[in-house]
Amino acid sequence: MSRTAAVPTEPSAAAGWRTASNEERRAGNVRQQRRADSISSERSNRTARAKRVSEPARHSGLGAHRQPGRATGPHGRPADGRSTGRLARRFAAACAAALTLFTAVPAMALPAGGNISPAADAAATAEYPVVLSIETVTPQLAVPNGTVSITGHVTNSGKSALKGAHAAVRKPVSSKPLQRRSELQGVASRTTPRGDDGTELDSPQYALPELKPGQSLPYTLSVAVSDLGLSESGVYELAVDAWGSTADNPRDRALGIARTFLPFSQGGTEAQPTKVTTLWPLVHAPVLAAQTTADNDQTLPVLRDDSLATEFAPGGRLYELVDTGSKLTGLSWVIDPDLLDAAFAMTGRYRVQKPGSEAAGKPAKDDNTVSHDASPAAEAWLNKLRAAVAKSGNQVIALPYADPDLASIAHNGADLTGMGTALDKAATAGRLTVEGRLFVDTRSDVAWPYQGYLDQQIAGIARQAGSSLVLANGASMPDPESVNYTPTAVRPIGNGQSAVVADDTVSSLFQKDLSSPQDQTEAAQRFLAETFTITHEQPQNQRGLLVMPPREMTAATAKVLAGALQTATDKWLTPVKLDTLTEVAPDPKANTAVPSSADYPTQVRATELPADALSGTDKVQRDLDTLMRVLTLPQRVRGPFSAAMVRSLSTEWRTRTTAGDNYRRGVDKYLTELTNAVQVPKKTVVTLAGNTGQLQVSVRNDLTQTVTNLKLRLTSSQPNRLRVGKDEDLVLPASQSVTLRFNAEARNNGPVTMTAQLYTTGPDPRPYGDPQVFRVEVTSVTNGVLYVFAGAAVLLVLAALRFFRQRKRRGGQPHEDGDQPVGDGPATDGPDGAAGAEPDEPDEPQETEEPEEPEEPEASEPDPSGSGSTGGSFAQTPRASSPDGLDRTAGDEKVGP
Repeated sequence: MSRTAAVPTEPSAAAGWRTASNEERRAGNVRQQRRADSISSERSNRTARAKRVSEPARHSGLGAHRQPGRATGPHGRPADGRSTGRLARRFAAACAAALTLFTAVPAMALPAGGNISPAADAAATAEYPVVLSIETVTPQLAVPNGTVSITGHVTNSGKSALKGAHAAVRKPVSSKPLQRRSELQGVASRTTPRGDDGTELDSPQYALPELKPGQSLPYTLSVAVSDLGLSESGVYELAVDAWGSTADNPRDRALGIARTFLPFSQGGTEAQPTKVTTLWPLVHAPVLAAQTTADNDQTLPVLRDDSLATEFAPGGRLYELVDTGSKLTGLSWVIDPDLLDAAFAMTGRYRVQKPGSEAAGKPAKDDNTVSHDASPAAEAWLNKLRAAVAKSGNQVIALPYADPDLASIAHNGADLTGMGTALDKAATAGRLTVEGRLFVDTRSDVAWPYQGYLDQQIAGIARQAGSSLVLANGASMPDPESVNYTPTAVRPIGNGQSAVVADDTVSSLFQKDLSSPQDQTEAAQRFLAETFTITHEQPQNQRGLLVMPPREMTAATAKVLAGALQTATDKWLTPVKLDTLTEVAPDPKANTAVPSSADYPTQVRATELPADALSGTDKVQRDLDTLMRVLTLPQRVRGPFSAAMVRSLSTEWRTRTTAGDNYRRGVDKYLTELTNAVQVPKKTVVTLAGNTGQLQVSVRNDLTQTVTNLKLRLTSSQPNRLRVGKDEDLVLPASQSVTLRFNAEARNNGPVTMTAQLYTTGPDPRPYGDPQVFRVEVTSVTNGVLYVFAGAAVLLVLAALRFFRQRKRRGGQPHEDGDQPVGDGPATDGPDGAAGAEPDEPDEPQETEEPEEPEEPEASEPDPSGSGSTGGSFAQTPRASSPDGLDRTAGDEKVGP
């Protein structure tokens, strides 16, 4: 027989139907009388009752439909109670069904404790304690004269055991299909059994044992398509319910229900198939670090973790995505170029940072990294991907390198000058990397903001980065209610840009990990139902549809999406690449207004990269530009650091906040360490004995390459007391240090603070590294000068007196020897006289180094001239070398390994 769900007119309280008042019962008797004809008809002809199905208006509300011929009381109980004849017929029918099922599947018919497995708690109520699931529908598309098999589980989530229960398929309430997408949403939003879910079929039925609370049992039901009464092609509701009673409530009633959708095709439709573009993203959180290391003259990449080794192997997410996508046609592969570089890096030997060492930003060494051999899985994955994207009808879309977060930059960093530079480099590098790694042409002018949410600021940043096409979520650009069909996805948004708007309902089906059979079937059948309905809304108006799964689509979700696409292809869908979709003429009725930033979802904004993270990355760009000016081999550093900088902006850090912070911190510290490898060693006190002399300042280069375009400047805090000479240019070979001498002139004794700062040369000189501040102690300036002048005056007076006395004693007569010089005796050899002695050289200033970091002895400093001398003379900037003045910040070298 056929039976509809007996739905109570009001929810049951804790006491249930047993506490019903006399007033309720009297009201029920009145309602029973209104259905007397139906009751009589049911009792007189059971066969006719099974074929009679009432057809109330769809979505007419709770309890709008009642089973024909069944009068119910205030709680949905039969009006005639549990009469002997009625119960006997029910008992005989249940026994017959149970006998059939027990014979066919004896294990499933065991009482509780047999083949029944415990189930997790599910949402249930006292009135509807059973939770049903639909885990497979085979086939996904019904055809005339076919059979549909349904499997799932029945779980008792109530507080008492089930009594005399069975599961059965419901026949749709009307022979007409669901015509509108709003009707699909209405069915999907139901939570409890309703009359408009249809009538229960007599066959097949699945007898349930006495399930205790928390127990679950699988079921299988196969129904002939002809028994479902499907009159024409379209989408129908497919429902399975459980009917029976419980130990604490013997009332026979609907205990629970599960719903899905069943498309039905009779063939021969003249509807124009919808063009569907499916994005197939290959994205992963950045793993390549800024550091590299050398091994036997070979540069080895450094990875922050080895997670990709698992992802590339069979069973891994990225492997399964490529494997599943390779079986489809008309895909638009959306690829992060940084992922391809990581895979390529793993095809040779590489090193992986030890856990916890990333944020320290130290150079890669044996104590903080682990060596790994080349990964065969990475090479096999790249080859498999190359073959998949090369298939006819597919397209490759190159994301900007490392997939920078456009929304975060637009909202929190649009005023940072380095962000525009970073996006430009990322776009160029992205295209070159994808084409170079996959050997295919790509499209790189496509922007994909996080989850497709779009506003005016994001569109503006995308336009500045050169993106003429924006992939948007339908929730950002909903169509007006006056449009009662689904318009095509492409629409102009102004300023030379177009948006391809994904269908919000369809795309949302694949946002989570569809790992359970129930989720998989629910998503697949809903996808088929939605796309079938879209195509037949306006069968002669061919439109375009965009399906936008999440960036990190799981392998299970990808397989569900692929299966649904294969089912609908060449029936009501035609898969096309993105370029083909953009050629479809826009619908003038579609929404083309880009929302303001105030309309951006709050919960999505909360996950953005903060302003301080973006400003820190912008500082890294400026510091990197400064370092590039002084390096003679900038390509060794520019590539890894430019890539690391845009990786710091990756969209993937949205869901990995701590990992993103550690990555940015590590990049900043490592760049600082490289910059500080060229520095002025710390000093505290330098003594200048005299009014003039030379201040000696050393500069050290601990890099493995020569640095140039640098000058050292000494700045006195009191130039009226101590003046120093002009800036000194220098070219400093790798792993060497030089000592520069600055002329100094002092006018007063005492301490003077001095600052030593390196600067870049050429246009727009910048400070390089941290300044070093030390103190100069000036001694014997004024007193020494006075002593010299006073001594000279005394000597002159004494010489004059002596000369006068000699002349007076001689009386003015000449000496016997006319050639004898005037004096007391004969002339002496050698410059031994005080007056004739050469003045002493002023003492060199003495430096007092910090005791914890002493400067190396001068005699041991290498000779930068290459002569090999290690004498006491100070090493100087090689005269044969001079700053080349080249601007090393503007380079278009490819980002990445």
